[in-house]
Formats: sequence, C-alpha cells, structure tokens
Amino acid sequence: MPINTMRRLTGHQRSAAANRQLGLVLAFVAGAINAGGLLAVGQYTSHVTGMVSSVADNLVLGRQDLVPAVLAAVAAFALGAASTALMVNFARRRRLYSEYALPLLVEAVLLLAFGVLGARVAAPALPFTVGLLCYIMGLQNALVTKLSHAEIRTTHMTGIVTDIGIELGKLVYPNRDRGQAPVLANRRRLALLCALLGAFLAGGLAGALGFNYVGYLSTLPLAALLCALAIVPAFDDLARSFAGGRTKG
Repeated sequence: MPINTMRRLTGHQRSAAANRQLGLVLAFVAGAINAGGLLAVGQYTSHVTGMVSSVADNLVLGRQDLVPAVLAAVAAFALGAASTALMVNFARRRRLYSEYALPLLVEAVLLLAFGVLGARVAAPALPFTVGLLCYIMGLQNALVTKLSHAEIRTTHMTGIVTDIGIELGKLVYPNRDRGQAPVLANRRRLALLCALLGAFLAGGLAGALGFNYVGYLSTLPLAALLCALAIVPAFDDLARSFAGGRTKG
C-alpha cells in the first residue's frame, strides 16, 4: 500500500473520499471480528442492542448470575469508545498527525494479542476475552463516528440497513404531486451504504472461514492490515518529534 495512500486514509486531514474508503476497510475488519468472535466466544461482540435486551431477559427469567458478564461486555464497549475519544482529543491538543491512527494501532495490538494468546486463555478467561472484543468494537466504532462526523458506522448494520430502506423508499416514490418539491433518493449515499453492508458481510465470511480453519491466528492478518493503515501518520509524528529535538539540541 503506497505511503501517501496510507497517510491520506488515516491522517488528520480528512476528505469524504478517504472517509468512505477507510469506512469500507474497517467495515470488513468489523465483520471479520464479529463473525470470528462468535465462533471464539459464543456471542457477537458489537451487538450492544442484543446485550442490553439479554440483561432484561435474564432478569425476568431468573438468571441473574448471567447479568454481570453482559453488563461488563456493554461497559467494555463503552470504555473502548471512551478510549478513542481520549486518544483523539489528546492528539488534537498536541497537533499530532496520528489523531485517528492511534486508536487503530491500539486495535491492531489488541488483535495481535488476541490471536497469539487467545487459544491459551480463551477457555479459562472467557469473560475477559468477550470484554476485549467488545472493547475493540467500541474503539473502532467511535473512531469512524468521530472522523466521519457520524455519517459512517462500521461495527453494526442496524442503522446502515435502516438508511438503505429510507433511501430505497425515496427512490421508488412516484412523485405525482404537482407543485411540490420531488422526493429524491441520495444515490451516492445509497451506494455507500450498500457497499458498507457488503464489506461487513464479506468480512464476516472471511472471519468465520478463517477462524473455522485457522483458529485464533486468523486475526493476525487483520492486525497487520490495521497496522499498515495507521503506521505512516505515527511515523510522521515520530519524525517531527525527532526533528524538533535535534533543533532544540
């Protein structure tokens, strides 16, 4: 991947095209983690709606012993989102190039640890493993939300499919009312939403196949991809810091 492309995708200077391209890549990664995570820990780790619903179900059905683990998973997702906000705002205050790259580097390191150590610790530390994957999902979802100003989401498809339905409704509206502004679909947005859904599905297929045949090590290519995306802005900051240190010296 060319250096300028990586700098454009995850650098602090954003464009709508870069947001779309990065969103598609991260939707693929999220789909892979979510589907692979189901095989690894027995539950989806980005479906916070389902988690909160399961708290109510477990309370009503008398399974209170399951509630703390679910609440911990929800808290881990929120903590991941909070971590992204902390990193992005920290980088902005210091005018770093890597304000969006830092969360991706953290995600890459955590995926690397999950892939290398997962098979050894997953069974005895299942709640921790679930929490780790939920944290990663929260980290990534908050990152894409911040850099795209909430226009793109990558870790859950409920909003995506809802927006697809809205745009399809506009697309087929007959517009027979004379004298009124026509109802028009945003075809470009519709194409992006469908592409995000397709990328998530493709990632899910890759993640499920990878975990089924390779196991936990199937997350290593995902970690490498995230690292490749984020490493250039991080090196830009290191180079600028090193140059500044030499100038002061």
